[in-house]
Amino acid sequence: MMVHPNDLVTVSGVGTAADGIVFDTPSKSKVVVAVMESKRGPVFLTVNPAELAPRTEVGRDDPALRLLIRRTPSPIRGGARGGRLPGQSRSGFQRGTAHRSTGR
Repeated sequence: MMVHPNDLVTVSGVGTAADGIVFDTPSKSKVVVAVMESKRGPVFLTVNPAELAPRTEVGRDDPALRLLIRRTPSPIRGGARGGRLPGQSRSGFQRGTAHRSTGR
């Protein structure tokens, strides 16, 4: 089954079937899904796509799951090693230049 972010799914690999919303698909064998846990509230689970089934009806926990997804920063897909990441200055240098003394 091909899943995309924000798809409504049912997760069958967590003991009992749980309604969830797809957050991210980092690889072909991993899907990050927001689900509601009875003790902890809305959480993210990483599951195999084979454990997912599509659903069409909106569940009662979907508003809380959407809030979790909305307040979580989107995953960053980086380039090659040594590449520039957000917040970094010139090609990997993490600090500004030091004060140069006058040689006195």
